[in-house]
Amino acid sequence: MRAPLLLIAAAGAALAIPAQAQSLEATQDMPVTGNVPLICALQTGQIQPGSAVNVVGLDGDTLRIAQFVNPDTLSVKAASATVRFEAVCNFAHAVRIESVNNGLWPTDGQITQAPAGFAFAVPYSASLTWGPANGQFNTDAKSRRLVDQRIDVDTPVAGELDLKIAIAEGASNVETAAPVVAGFYSDTVRIFLEPR
Repeated sequence: MRAPLLLIAAAGAALAIPAQAQSLEATQDMPVTGNVPLICALQTGQIQPGSAVNVVGLDGDTLRIAQFVNPDTLSVKAASATVRFEAVCNFAHAVRIESVNNGLWPTDGQITQAPAGFAFAVPYSASLTWGPANGQFNTDAKSRRLVDQRIDVDTPVAGELDLKIAIAEGASNVETAAPVVAGFYSDTVRIFLEPR
């Protein structure tokens, strides 16, 4: 009787081996996740070749005009340039452009009332192209204040943001071709890529 028991034990062992091998194989799903935050980035601007008229260039982030006024009439000379920024915004967003002073104003701030017939601030225009967004922004230099324009962009955008600044011949805050009071004139233009 012992022999049949050995066969049964051997058969049981043979059946246990495949069962044991199956229990060694196990699967488990392991999700892999990542998070991309909402980000917009704007690189340093570069003047586009062939776009500068009466503009010397960029000093860091300052656009320098070569000759601000005509030496014979002291009225403003036309100037323009297109500055290109590499940019990216990975969500639907807004692009906003603002002028801190609503035109070019003397930096010393001492001119409160100019002599009759003289300009004491200079208006300019700016146009912006960014992906599907296009906008025109005008300053009038009538009062010193912050002005801005906002354009909603319905998609993420990566590529080039172009900003063209243009000062018209004879631009002034009083009358066209008025002579300009002496001084150093400036404004700060800001570009924002931001949540809507």
